[in-house]
Amino acid sequence: MGSSYQESPPLLLQDLKVTIKESSLIFPSDETSDRKSMFLSNVDQILNFDVQTVHFFRPNKDFPPEMVLEKLRKALVKAMDAYEFLAGRLRVDPSSGRLDVDCNGAGAGFVTAASEYTLEELGDLVYPNPAFAQLVTSQLPSLPKDDQPLFAFQVTSFKCGGFAMGISTNHTTFDGLSFKTFLENLASLLHEKPLSTPPCNDRTLLKARHPPSVTFPHHELVKFQDCETTTVFEATSQHLDFKIFKLSSEQIKKLKERASETSSGYVRVTGFNVVTALVWRCKALSVAAEEGEETNLERESTILYAVDIRGRLNPELPSSYTGNAVLTAYAKAKCKALLEEPFGRIVEIVGDGANRITDEYARSAIDWGELYKGFPHGEVLVSSWWKLGFAEVEYPWGKPKYSCPVVYHRKDIVLLFPDIDGDSKGVYVLAALPSKEMTKFQHWFEDTLC
Repeated sequence: MGSSYQESPPLLLQDLKVTIKESSLIFPSDETSDRKSMFLSNVDQILNFDVQTVHFFRPNKDFPPEMVLEKLRKALVKAMDAYEFLAGRLRVDPSSGRLDVDCNGAGAGFVTAASEYTLEELGDLVYPNPAFAQLVTSQLPSLPKDDQPLFAFQVTSFKCGGFAMGISTNHTTFDGLSFKTFLENLASLLHEKPLSTPPCNDRTLLKARHPPSVTFPHHELVKFQDCETTTVFEATSQHLDFKIFKLSSEQIKKLKERASETSSGYVRVTGFNVVTALVWRCKALSVAAEEGEETNLERESTILYAVDIRGRLNPELPSSYTGNAVLTAYAKAKCKALLEEPFGRIVEIVGDGANRITDEYARSAIDWGELYKGFPHGEVLVSSWWKLGFAEVEYPWGKPKYSCPVVYHRKDIVLLFPDIDGDSKGVYVLAALPSKEMTKFQHWFEDTLC
């Protein structure tokens, strides 16, 4: 059965009692007089917001927090020689009106802090505690608002000798895969080795064509002027229930087997596709039930998810590309179909979304952004951190006990997180919904698993 993992842990700390010891800027070691700007693609342009991740480490007697601090500071300085944009600042180019990065060497943030708790006293790290935001710095109070760094690193030590690396990056700098590569490069430098994957910082590889040519309808995108909101999936003042649903590797295997029995075979039945199909069915039917009208089964539901396009372009992008090489895939269906169709058919519809993204489709979407300016738009977005592998990075002091983003609840975003210490192929599904909708979501979750 698919009962929720936990609605609220019994001892959720509201305050981690973190004290900031030092806040400073660090700079690339290769100081050059050549000041330049870095072009940002149309995909980068719409992602001007901070992403915060926390990486928890157990105590290691060979690497006390003081030693870790110095090693990290030196390694980050070296890393910025290759990732020079991390020491730059976002600006609007007055001639084009576009965002770019002024690689002016203004520096990245480096903060040291201490918590009065042990790592174990933080409780269940899988549960996205809002207090984890205290482990990350995104704004340096000593700097004006228009001079804030694109990248800030906070090291928080715990009483037990464990520590957390809190990293804040503006999303224009990295997508999930390139951030994982950055962490691997950082780990290589910490091991006093060369970069494992020298980065490709050339964002013009995803430049729009001239002239732009939109050759596909892009139902996943909406123009700014056609939408009431101005950001992607805004926060809501509505009260939301929050629950975590765990799917074990065995449950995912059974979902894949069930999907394979009723699919035609032209779409790969992957773990991601079956979990996304499950989430979509639950979310769409919970909304239809909440509104309480039978005719709402005729309502069309749209689910969105990110697809890496590095290997889908012709020629392919380098795997070391640092920018946002992801596009939004979509799947659309009436709620009636999500209720009545075999599960394998729903998985196929999900998989069609990724299959749709060819080289020409990707170029068309980038050109759409050049002509119209807009952002992804749908009923629900599945944001997957499941297989990014942040916790698989091997640092001198070991792998993280757990790595996770700092979560701010959005009712239209469902998050997929990896398991902790055990079932590496299992996944946690994190949903935040109005109370009645959550009750229905849980019902359909268990119904679909049965």
